[in-house]
Amino acid sequence: MNPILISILLMAAVTFLTRWLPFAVFRPGQPIPKTIAYLGQVLPMAMMAMLVVYGLRTASWLGPYHGTPELLALALTGFIHHWKHNSLLSIGCGTLFYMFLVQQIFR
Repeated sequence: MNPILISILLMAAVTFLTRWLPFAVFRPGQPIPKTIAYLGQVLPMAMMAMLVVYGLRTASWLGPYHGTPELLALALTGFIHHWKHNSLLSIGCGTLFYMFLVQQIFR
């Protein structure tokens, strides 16, 4: 069998499983376990912190721009998130702004 087809089928099965599993484990009408509720509160911020570390790990702090595009994009992301409280919007705008800066301004 074609390895690409096997990969696609495996990815589809894993995606289906991860979408179906919560509905099978947590039945409607039952209370959510405290551990799951806690993880639902802390994981979004943990993921944001991990994205910040991942995004800034390759910044050239000693280069000619001293990480200016990264810091400007980080500031815009933080501002939009504080203003709109929408993670997807703030990360998307910060990413687009960073791409604009490194491709048009800080070449």
